Amino acid sequence: MGKTITEKIIEKHLVAGRFIPGTEIAIRLDQTLTPDSTGTMAYLQFESMNVPRVRTELSVSYIDHNTLQIGFENPDDHIYLTGIARKHGIVLSRAGNGICHHVHLERFGKPGKTLIGADSHTPTGGALGMIAVGAGGLDVALAMAGEPFYITCPQVIRVNLIGRLRPWISAKDIILKVLEIFTTKGNVGCVLEYGGEGLSTLTVPERATIANMGTECGVTTSVFPSDEMTRRFLKAQQREEDWCEIQADPDAAYQRSVEIDLSELVPLTAKPHSPDQIATVREVGGISVQQVCVGSCTNSSYKDLVTVACILKGKLVHPDVSLIIAPGSRQILENLARDGYLADFFASGARLMETACGFCVGNGQSPPTNGVSLRTSNRNFFARSGTQTADVYLVSPETAAAAALTGRFTDPRDLGIAYPEVAMPERFHVDDRMFIRPEETAEPSAVKIVRGPNIGKPPKNDPLPKTIRGEVAIKVGDKITTDHITPAGDLLKYRSNIPKYAEFVFRPVDPSFYERALKNRDAGRHNVVVAGLSYGQGSSREHAAICPMFLGVKAVIARSFERIHSANLINFGIIPLIFHEPDVYNRIAQGDEIEITAIRKTIQNGGKIIIRNITRGEEFECLCELSERQKALLLAGGALNLKK
Repeated sequence: MGKTITEKIIEKHLVAGRFIPGTEIAIRLDQTLTPDSTGTMAYLQFESMNVPRVRTELSVSYIDHNTLQIGFENPDDHIYLTGIARKHGIVLSRAGNGICHHVHLERFGKPGKTLIGADSHTPTGGALGMIAVGAGGLDVALAMAGEPFYITCPQVIRVNLIGRLRPWISAKDIILKVLEIFTTKGNVGCVLEYGGEGLSTLTVPERATIANMGTECGVTTSVFPSDEMTRRFLKAQQREEDWCEIQADPDAAYQRSVEIDLSELVPLTAKPHSPDQIATVREVGGISVQQVCVGSCTNSSYKDLVTVACILKGKLVHPDVSLIIAPGSRQILENLARDGYLADFFASGARLMETACGFCVGNGQSPPTNGVSLRTSNRNFFARSGTQTADVYLVSPETAAAAALTGRFTDPRDLGIAYPEVAMPERFHVDDRMFIRPEETAEPSAVKIVRGPNIGKPPKNDPLPKTIRGEVAIKVGDKITTDHITPAGDLLKYRSNIPKYAEFVFRPVDPSFYERALKNRDAGRHNVVVAGLSYGQGSSREHAAICPMFLGVKAVIARSFERIHSANLINFGIIPLIFHEPDVYNRIAQGDEIEITAIRKTIQNGGKIIIRNITRGEEFECLCELSERQKALLLAGGALNLKK
């Protein structure tokens, strides 16, 4: 029997285990990346391991999320990141060079390689035929220290693309269709592997849009073949030597297959407040729009932005609309300028933002009160934009441009103009001077690491107690994201100051949680979180585990977990428990007294995990499937404790 692309790459990197879906495996990692938002903590953890130089083929530190510098915290962290890179052999991408996923795709991604990144949209690299996986910063720190990465061996799902996109339909509509089919839950432990005749028309940046936003399905990653289109992209980036062909065998076996006819797609949108709330643009109707944002790691490529520029050319943005343009990289910005498209943007009344994550992560450009914002980014979670009353819709660049001109939600096919057919350049202008490479720096021993007052240390945790006793400090519903647990936006500046960041845990859901949890912790009582389905969606932000750990959370009981967050909980000594009988969720309340006796012994030796609800006088069973490695992590109180 033949092999899938996923199987071929993983088998070449196996350190432990075999490619048997559902089992735990360990793989060798060729590359790592970190954005500044999660990188500061990752490097603090890496420092604690006392490893002098990174042990990967390539590790890159990007300054891209927190470039909005209000206060000293962000610039201080950037100075810290610069020193760390110089001392430990890491490539530094300076502020202004672009978003990590775009820049890595352009300058570093290689077919057949493995990549782990401290950002959930690291699967963007799958567009080049990589196994690229998002993870918590501690997993990335361990990889830089030479440790393998442990994951559940995935089920591989084939997404077969046939036909050809019609005018005004683009890659964003493909991935929105995928989200309509798969939704945001129930896909943990799967890889989406793309194939079919329809791929021959999709450029690498278009594939990157699909791979990037596949993250919202909750899959481990998405992967495309490395084919002639891949070679063209790498040649245009002046690194054709990095290309190799990678294809699935004709008789490869898949867990299931889904077929999408590209010729049947229409302009789609994801309605508030979830990426899987899919409707056609015409179904949404002509509602008024106050803001349009084109950019993010999903849709800010040269092709995306040139398409928008051509639609806007000779026209003026509607007076009720603020149009934001944010190129994905400095390379894209420079090529737009050289080719004259920036002049078209400026003439239309568009506002040019920095080449950074910006509005996507809530750092600037919040919509007005009760405003409607159309965005080409990947997430429209409640309040992520920075305005709790705003409605954020996810759309293609074409639909975004149509709304910018009309002031209303408009199907771009109704603009009455010819669709701009944009060809990819055969050769991009490349300028790598915004990278600081290890070979350009001073002797590592001479590098001084500068730590501002906002930079702390990784918080310590105690080993798992014999018994967990405390209360349900909060009960939340389905689809709780890491933005609900540790909000992003301007609060990301506290990412290296855990005591401060912990003050905002669950603030969008319950502003009183912090005081309640702190009171329990200081009184020697444990905190327990109860949740519904798909707990921990969204960002790989490990702070959503670190900050609860700091506040004395010892267990989370949920109806289901998302992959990265579940791994992060274990990494920091918090037990992820799943209700054996889902109805028990409805019989447990915030404030209930909880006891889990002999939990340390049960984790160590196996057996049923029985939880006693003292308040309601009942007991119920929970499931907790753990590998021997994960058991050791929990018993030690987390991966850092075990590593030491």
